[in-house]
Amino acid sequence: MEDPRGGDPMRKWGSQLPQGVSLSWPIIARNKKSVTCNLREPDGQAIMRRLVAQADVLVENFRPGTLENWGLGYDELSTINPGLVLVRVTGYGQTGPYSRRAGFGSIGEAMGGVRHVTGEPDRAPSRTGISLGDSLAGTFAALGAVMALLARERTGHGQVVDSAIYEAVLALMESLIPEWELAGSRRERTGSVLPGVAPSNVYPTQDGGEVLIAANKDTVFHRLCGVMGREDLREDEDYRTHLARGQRQQELDRLVSGWTRTLKAEDLLARLHEAGVPAGLIYTAADMLEDPHFQARQAIVRLVHDKLGEFPMQNVAPRLSGTPGAVRSLGPELGQHNDEVYGGLLGVGEAQRERWASRGII
Repeated sequence: MEDPRGGDPMRKWGSQLPQGVSLSWPIIARNKKSVTCNLREPDGQAIMRRLVAQADVLVENFRPGTLENWGLGYDELSTINPGLVLVRVTGYGQTGPYSRRAGFGSIGEAMGGVRHVTGEPDRAPSRTGISLGDSLAGTFAALGAVMALLARERTGHGQVVDSAIYEAVLALMESLIPEWELAGSRRERTGSVLPGVAPSNVYPTQDGGEVLIAANKDTVFHRLCGVMGREDLREDEDYRTHLARGQRQQELDRLVSGWTRTLKAEDLLARLHEAGVPAGLIYTAADMLEDPHFQARQAIVRLVHDKLGEFPMQNVAPRLSGTPGAVRSLGPELGQHNDEVYGGLLGVGEAQRERWASRGII
């Protein structure tokens, strides 16, 4: 449901082509239907109540209190539909002293801890290059919705799912909190490595390539030693255990780099794969489009865009064997499904829909 005066701001975000087409919206809104509704007006609120009566899940990302101000809080909506699951995505959650603050994904990434540990140690904190906080909050919101629907099977009642961006980021932060409180150790930016995990880094090749090798597990390190022709390292006290390798991370990286520089990337990868050592290139979009594994698993699918023609995008993940998902449609035009939803689902006649449109309700 979008504001009829302009729709979701994401329609204009991301890369834009000269045709005025966003390359983000077709992916972000794929498989969705677009209806417009002005929830600031009583008639728009009435439309929402009619839709809620037939809904399983309602997702909203207004500041806390906004739905309540419109008479659309969960207490009211659950009287219309006791089984309704209301998913609320905000920067800081529905409660607490910061709950009414405006919150974007970038702020949640900073507050949740991931910004502080991302980047090189001698530079300011970096971002990951994608809207990580927003995506994490959405993922946890979806997980919460599924959990609430499963609970409804037992109880017959819906509930509220409260997904805060900063908490979704915090959930990823492993042992960052007890490391500080119990060990007095504050995680810092460490670039391309995790402290104490070695060898696991990006290594140079003879032909100027870069190959990521992850051989920090004891058994995998033994395999790497065999490929390198350095079986002696397996029992060397300096490298024999995970702890010992972690303590000598830089010198071990220099040792591995000295070997990888003698081989071209393709030859290096072939040897590592054959030996069972996890390794790979750092892919760009071009690499993904050309890779036979991506092609075999249809990791990238193509739909037809009415202005751009063939439009490639990532496929559905994860994959279910019995009820597999699929990308059926690209992000819709604003209000594209007003007639289908309001006319078909709610049974509202064409004359009423035209009156709503003339008043800016839809």
